[in-house]
Amino acid sequence: MTVTAAQVKELRERTQAGMMECKKALEKTSGDMDAAIEELRKSGQAKANKKASRIAAEGVVIIKTSADGKQAVLLEINSETDFVARDENFLTFADAVAKTALAAKVSDVQVLGSKTLIDGGVVIEESRQALIAKVGENINIRRVVTLDSKTTVGTYLHGNRIGVLVELDVENPDLAKDIAMHIAASKPLVVNPSEVSADVIAKEKEIYMAQAAGSGKPQDIIEKMVAGKLKKYLDEISLVGQPFIKDPDILVASLLNKHRAKVVSFARFEVGEGIEKETEDFVEAVMAQVHGG
Repeated sequence: MTVTAAQVKELRERTQAGMMECKKALEKTSGDMDAAIEELRKSGQAKANKKASRIAAEGVVIIKTSADGKQAVLLEINSETDFVARDENFLTFADAVAKTALAAKVSDVQVLGSKTLIDGGVVIEESRQALIAKVGENINIRRVVTLDSKTTVGTYLHGNRIGVLVELDVENPDLAKDIAMHIAASKPLVVNPSEVSADVIAKEKEIYMAQAAGSGKPQDIIEKMVAGKLKKYLDEISLVGQPFIKDPDILVASLLNKHRAKVVSFARFEVGEGIEKETEDFVEAVMAQVHGG
C-alpha cells in the first residue's frame, strides 16, 4: 500500500522519529499506526543497545527551580560529542527530562527513566532510545538530584557545564546563591570535616607518614607535622574550611556564622567528571577506514 504524507507526519509527531524511519515503519506494517509505533520502539531499542557501550562524556548540566524557590533539580545528561550536546533535539529532550524530574521530585536515574515526560506524554526511556536513533550517538541520563527545602535552595549554573544546588537552614536567597557560586569554583567534597570518612582520613595519614618517614625528625615531631597536613587537607575539601571565593580573607564558616546560617546539603555536577574518556589517534582511525578496519 501507499503510505501518505499525513500518516508519516502523524507518526513523527507521536514518536519523534526521523521521517524516513517513519515511512519505512509504516510501509513494513502496511500503514498500521500502532504496529508502526511498536516497530520504531523495537528499532530504537536495538540501536540504543548497540550504542550503550560507547563512552558518553560530553553533554549538559541543567537546573530547574520551582516558582517558590524551595525545590530544585540538578541533572546531567551525556552525549558522545560536544556537537550533539549543542543539538536542538538533545537540548529539548534534556530540558523536558529536567522539568519532569522537578515535578516528580526524583533523585534516582532508573526511577526517572520510567516517568512520562510532562512535555510530550512519552516515557523518558523510550524517548531516550528514540533520540539515540535520531542523532546516532549514545545518550545517557547519568545522574539527578532534587532538593526539597522548607527554607532556601540556592542554585548556580556556569554555562551548561557546571551546576550547583545548596540548601540552607534559613531563608536567605542571596547567601544561598553566593555559597552555590563558591561551591562551583572551589569544589568542596563535604560541608564539614567531620563528614569525611575514617577510611579516607586513614589513607591520607598513611601517605603523610610515609612522606615524613625519611625526614630524620623525632617521632613526636613527625606526628605533629602529619596532624598539621591532615588538618590542612580536611579544610581544603570541606566547604566551611575554605576561603570564601568572593572575599578570600574570610572562611565560608565565618560567612555562615555572620548570617546565623548552616548548609544542610549541597550537590555539584560537572559534565563528564570521573568518566574516563577514550583518546583516538586520528591517523590510525583514518587508516583503519581506508583499509576497511
